[in-house]
Amino acid sequence: MKRRRGPRIFQEIATPLVRVVGSDLKGRVEPPVHDRHTDHLWISLDPGFGMRVTVSVNTWSHRNAEAGFDPRVRLGILRGSCEEFPERGFNECRRFSYGDLPGQEGVDYRHLERIVLEQLLLDRVASAAMIEVWGTPYHRDHPGIHQIHSRSASCAVAESRVGLDGALRFYFREERRTETLLFKFCGQ
Repeated sequence: MKRRRGPRIFQEIATPLVRVVGSDLKGRVEPPVHDRHTDHLWISLDPGFGMRVTVSVNTWSHRNAEAGFDPRVRLGILRGSCEEFPERGFNECRRFSYGDLPGQEGVDYRHLERIVLEQLLLDRVASAAMIEVWGTPYHRDHPGIHQIHSRSASCAVAESRVGLDGALRFYFREERRTETLLFKFCGQ
């Protein structure tokens, strides 16, 4: 995979997805805006090229709520282990699909209330040594990644975006264990 570095990193990529690996994790819940439910948790990480990257994870779905569907996010966790942690950095990524992950067919997806999902993510951020993220890049005042969820059709979104799923993989020092967090919305 092609590596790129620099302050405008996500404006120069040629693929719809990126994979970023980083350490020095920090998490915080998005502040409420205009009487709307908070619907994101932000994870900041250091990918090793002189600037932090922010990952925006949906913890609630405005689209589903507005369309009369269940707004809760469904979470599935693939547990594993690794011999060594991946190298920090950034790679362009042409495809990432939940259906391609070994063991994904046995994942139990559970609806979580927004505050429960926020706390689960904050706990992982506080205890993990590293994170690996797949998602869609953006660049505003700093580089970021969003669309950290299944992109298949859902109750409120009719179109599937095959091969463009997003996910988080946390790496923990104890027992070199990993947790890959997979996120789905109503109807996925």
